[in-house]
Amino acid sequence: MRITEKDTLLFIGDSITDSGRDRTDPASLGDGYVHGIARTLRDRAGTGPGPTVINRGISGHRVYDLEPRWTTDVIDHRPTVVTVKIGINDTWRRYDQELLSPVDEFEACLDRLLTETERRLSARLVVITPFLLPVTPGQEDWFEDLAPRTDAVLRTALAHNALVVRADLVLPRAAEEEGAAELAPDGVHPTPLGHRLIADAWFAEVDAAPPTP
Repeated sequence: MRITEKDTLLFIGDSITDSGRDRTDPASLGDGYVHGIARTLRDRAGTGPGPTVINRGISGHRVYDLEPRWTTDVIDHRPTVVTVKIGINDTWRRYDQELLSPVDEFEACLDRLLTETERRLSARLVVITPFLLPVTPGQEDWFEDLAPRTDAVLRTALAHNALVVRADLVLPRAAEEEGAAELAPDGVHPTPLGHRLIADAWFAEVDAAPPTP
């Protein structure tokens, strides 16, 4: 797929997508991977307008938090490409708040969101897998919950013919050389380098043009 100036790209998810955006400013993209993708597309457009990029990530959200705002934050913008990055908070809340998100319910909710998008839009779907780069011994235990959840994300993406950005593979591979803390100091929230790797992976899967360094 080649992104053009006619496209509207919408990104939705949790804090990794939010990345400090100003929610009082609809045009704010934060300072993470969404901003990096938008900057590359703008640079590529030269003097042209470039595609529209919208960030609707909200820090702390689980998949269930996306559902009540899906029409307002996704459908009503009539995007041509929808990228969803969700799942790590569904795992994290089990370990810090004992708030469970059963994988079957998580999968059913994500499926409803993608089904609704297909029903109401002619948009290309993109799913970014959740990831974890353990920086403490206790975080290793999270994979008991996260691994089946990632499998659920992959199954749902396949069922909807969505493009898949494998952040769960790209970031751990990079961490072998860079170190986990260099990519995500708390194991979850990316550094600028971590965000750049996500943006690179998004371009590699969604659009063949390489990002600007």
